[in-house]
Amino acid sequence: MIIIISGVAGSGKTTVGKLVADRLGCAFEDGDMLHPEENVHKMHAGEPLTDADRWPWLRTIQAWMDQRISAGQTAVLACSALHHRYRAALLDGRPDVRIAFLQISHEVAAARLARRHGHFFPAMLLDSQFRDLEPPGPDEPVLVVDANHPAAAMAAEIVSRLDPDPPDRSG
Repeated sequence: MIIIISGVAGSGKTTVGKLVADRLGCAFEDGDMLHPEENVHKMHAGEPLTDADRWPWLRTIQAWMDQRISAGQTAVLACSALHHRYRAALLDGRPDVRIAFLQISHEVAAARLARRHGHFFPAMLLDSQFRDLEPPGPDEPVLVVDANHPAAAMAAEIVSRLDPDPPDRSG
């Protein structure tokens, strides 16, 4: 099983993802580390990513997931997955993938980013993430988690609510 922890910057994807991986005794990967160098430079310069920038990154994430699935490994991945089409592409043909979306307000995310240091994503790009965000709809097989809770509580909720038998999405 692959568990994707998604949401905007500052929602807690990495922190919660590491906690979920620890609870499950599996590997964790921060999707930000899979960005091509050009994307990192662009974000560091304060330029929002476009679809053209994100699709190669998402293909890298798909390949990362497929390697783990083929090896029968459980893993947790932090990935923003802001659009419906991105989440659909990550789930497509991968029945062992689950997505947990960390829902957070702009104000709380901005406060968290203001306290974060040493990351290439500048707080000034948060507005672009909220502009691009398409929250999961009721028809999406996505677990929505309130990101205003402590990280440990969010991780516990995700682990307790994971469905071991997802719907068939191979279609």
